[in-house]
Amino acid sequence: MTLTFYWYPKCGTCRNAKKWLDDHHLSYEAVHIAENPPSRSELEELYKNSGLDIKKFFNTSGMKYRELGLKDKVKSLSDEELLDVLATDGMLIKRPILTDGHKVTVGFKEEDYEKSWLS
Repeated sequence: MTLTFYWYPKCGTCRNAKKWLDDHHLSYEAVHIAENPPSRSELEELYKNSGLDIKKFFNTSGMKYRELGLKDKVKSLSDEELLDVLATDGMLIKRPILTDGHKVTVGFKEEDYEKSWLS
């Protein structure tokens, strides 16, 4: 199972997730989410495979999110429009994202990683 790990190295949560992956000897390809963000079509696939609400993909605590005033906009835009917005800037995307091409986790909670990636 090859995992793709979208992360931002300066993010503490991402570093914790990376340490968890390393501690559990899971191999992955690390992708810097700001330098190489997922494409619009990759985001759509991640979203569909995750089973999560599209709003869970937004980095709501990020500066870019606040600068663009997205708090109110996400309530009125369609999923398609929200995917378009996410695709404009990797810093808008909640991180880390971990996927094997089928399963997807967004953010890092140790219990979610154990459930999703150790079974």
